[in-house]
Amino acid sequence: MPPLPHRLAEPTPVVLVGTLLWFAACAFFGITEWMSGDLTIRFWTSLIGGLLGVAGYGVFRWQRSASRRGSRGAWRGLSGLDG
Repeated sequence: MPPLPHRLAEPTPVVLVGTLLWFAACAFFGITEWMSGDLTIRFWTSLIGGLLGVAGYGVFRWQRSASRRGSRGAWRGLSGLDG
């Protein structure tokens, strides 16, 4: 089976768009619920979703740089993405 084209195998755009969507939801719920005087679980869930996206992207970048350095414990295996 041939490998996926680089643009389809690259996870960065998906992670960044997903994180931005979480923060957009956070802003929407924050504004609408702040006007009503009570922040509900929808705001807190979207805030944590965005923060987890940022943390996950940081771990992803850290692993990718370790792989490029040739670190022994680094993640390897995505053809064309880890080298």
